[in-house]
Amino acid sequence: MGLFSFIKNAGAKVFGIGKTDKEEEAEAAAAEVKMETLAARKLEQTARDLDLHVTGLNIFIDDDAATISGEAADQATREKIVLLVGNSEGIATVDDQMTVAEVAEVISEAQFHTVVSGDTLGKIAKQYYGNAMKYPEIFEANKPMLTDPDKIYPGQMLRIPSLD
Repeated sequence: MGLFSFIKNAGAKVFGIGKTDKEEEAEAAAAEVKMETLAARKLEQTARDLDLHVTGLNIFIDDDAATISGEAADQATREKIVLLVGNSEGIATVDDQMTVAEVAEVISEAQFHTVVSGDTLGKIAKQYYGNAMKYPEIFEANKPMLTDPDKIYPGQMLRIPSLD
């Protein structure tokens, strides 16, 4: 799918590291690499916990950029993994290098929407589908990352599936 941009400091906290003094730069750099590795493993575990099936899922984080590889079970799962990683605090870009397992049915790629202040799923549904009552389509497309249709936040990126 390509490279996605996210708002770096919006989303779930994964890193837990702050700014360091200059005299601690070398130590901080080593600690950052360790934290990035731990964050990547935590995201991989979260994907498994959310029952998102990706064979050989590998997430690599370098500073604020994440690279994802593996074979997703389907296009929707691929998009959900990108959003899971990109909607994590500290991640600004996601390089999606995943493939999708062969499927008989061709599913079109979803559109993506970055939530702004004042957005609701109904308002987003009205914008993309012309009908605010189609918000459950967006909610379902973003499960299991969304657990409540009223709990979205500015900077969060959502999948907007086509209504084929």
